Amino acid sequence: MPKWGARRRPGLLLGALLLIVCLPVLRRLDWSGLGASLWRRRHLGLQADGQNFKLENSAFWIFGGSVHYFRVPRAYWRDRLLKLRACGLNTLTTPDARSDGVPEKSAFSRHKGFRDRGAGLGDKVENHWGPHARHPLPCHSYVPWNLHEPERGTFDFSGNLDLEAFILLAAEVGLWVILRPGPYICGEMDLGGLPSWLLRDPDMRLRTTYKGFTEAVDLYFDHLMLRVVPLQYKHGGPIIAVQVENEYGSYNKDPAYMPYIKKALQDRGIAELLLTSDNQGGLKSGVLDGVLATINLQSQSELQLLTTILLGTQGSRPKMVMEYWTGWFDSWGGPHYILDSSEVLNTVSAIVEAGSSINLYMFHGGTNFGFIGGAMHFQDYKPDVTSYDYDAVLTEAGDYTAKYTKLRELFGSVAGAPLPIPPDLVPKTAYDPVTPAFYVSLWDALNFLELPVTSELPVNMENLPINGGSGQSFGYTLYETTITTSGILTALVRDRGQVFLDTYFLGTLDYKKNTIVIPMVQGFTALRILAENCGRVNYGDGIDQQRKGIIGNVYLNDSPLKKFRIYSLEMDRSFLQRFTADKWKPLTEEPVFPAFFLGALSVSDSPCDTFVKLEGWEKGVVFINNQNLGRYWNIGPQETLYLPGVWLDIVVFEEKMAQRIIQFVDTPNLGQHEYVH
Repeated sequence: MPKWGARRRPGLLLGALLLIVCLPVLRRLDWSGLGASLWRRRHLGLQADGQNFKLENSAFWIFGGSVHYFRVPRAYWRDRLLKLRACGLNTLTTPDARSDGVPEKSAFSRHKGFRDRGAGLGDKVENHWGPHARHPLPCHSYVPWNLHEPERGTFDFSGNLDLEAFILLAAEVGLWVILRPGPYICGEMDLGGLPSWLLRDPDMRLRTTYKGFTEAVDLYFDHLMLRVVPLQYKHGGPIIAVQVENEYGSYNKDPAYMPYIKKALQDRGIAELLLTSDNQGGLKSGVLDGVLATINLQSQSELQLLTTILLGTQGSRPKMVMEYWTGWFDSWGGPHYILDSSEVLNTVSAIVEAGSSINLYMFHGGTNFGFIGGAMHFQDYKPDVTSYDYDAVLTEAGDYTAKYTKLRELFGSVAGAPLPIPPDLVPKTAYDPVTPAFYVSLWDALNFLELPVTSELPVNMENLPINGGSGQSFGYTLYETTITTSGILTALVRDRGQVFLDTYFLGTLDYKKNTIVIPMVQGFTALRILAENCGRVNYGDGIDQQRKGIIGNVYLNDSPLKKFRIYSLEMDRSFLQRFTADKWKPLTEEPVFPAFFLGALSVSDSPCDTFVKLEGWEKGVVFINNQNLGRYWNIGPQETLYLPGVWLDIVVFEEKMAQRIIQFVDTPNLGQHEYVH
């Protein structure tokens, strides 16, 4: 197959204009009309005083599943939540629902704009689960601070980040909600969901009571809690519990920190049951007075922790596995991890038989759209792949798995009523290949992008004076200066830095290589370093050291280089909007890399999901409808990118080599499997 390539030259971008889909915004609820009868019936909430959970003094067993709204296209939220409910995790047989403390139809379910399907939120419970059912499945979701406050003091709860709409939709389809607002969430998110602008402070100590951190948390919580407090159970909403931070026991750097977070939640109106969540290594250190401890695990061999550490830590209180890991995440250059469905079934059965509540993490993983994926860095730096399929109960594209079938049979056997019929699958297709017809070299694109920052010395991404003083969070940063001599170039680049003389590619700097030979130069020559943030570490002790770009000085023959021009290439919507029609050149000859490529994809009136296959391309980024679909990289394991049919507008950034076509397939390829150990 013919392909483009430039010897020792990287970079390419592709685009195809197809279809723009506008999504309706759910109507906000006005909570001012909550009546006194509701408060009389909804005053106890979820309790954890004895061996069993209780809701309004009635025994309650939590069977939950995690879905991250920010990893799922908004148009598919309902589909994924209905599939969660239809899995049968939603009920235990009990006495009549009317005598067990479930409130009568509340102001929440009566309110104008609320479609009366809120199982467990009123008398519609009987319609969904039969006359003896009372416990709809809790839906769990993290809340990513870095996405909701991308610039300090600027908040975004719109579109795919409309948290309130997601919570209300969960209630509408019959689900309780356990909210996990952080501020740190891990979740394989860049910096564990913390905003990178926190790192502008050279003394920042994340996840502690350091003043610079707590002041930022207070401002964020002031804004966030105004949105979620009215959605609590005691206000007539679906939120029955709230988690305090996440897995702090394994970090444990400040004994005053967790009490501070607990108080910050309560002072802003959080009145439901509070939980902590820790893995085996952090459970003993993560306990907090007045907060129920829960555990995260994956194997049956860890179940003994439920009766040893948990009981030894907090006595006879309800047991809960807050995260039962149904699979695992993948890193670039590694295998695609899977967990056998029979093992999942056996472990879930054992957890339930041990008398524990459970949350499946993940029920549906979704996608690390854009650059939101994190990384691990213990011995080696390992950035996460774009897919967050996780080998979960539903696939990345929302399809059913053997795990879904087996777990639905398990939970259906104790449901006491017929389970809802699972929704049909979202259709998939393999579109005809796209041949790019236009391109723009990155070097030419610099002429119509934002003006560069000029600086005597290099500046890391986070400390660039852009975005209202919040720096750069994601993407690439191009550093340019002028040299007149050859020699040894030394620079600390995070995470990858492609080095060019003018437009000639010399090599890459990364964690394992910080020097490169500069060959003979003639006169004044442009030295360029294209630095990429591949994902900030999301777990471990090193989160305070996650600044990206060039860190410190760049040296040529031990002398620091100066007078830099620094281009922020975040590759967000505003970046792509600068590529107007007049900027593109016909693709009639071998392109100069890096470059942006544009093609056109024809679709029907009813677009289907598909998977982008970039065989022969090397490394880059794909954009759909001006939305960043994510990275691809030929080192694997992931070989296809999920393209939701509700988006279908394409742009791809390729760094090293490009085929003449882009292919589409109707099934994903996430790489060679390896079982989780």
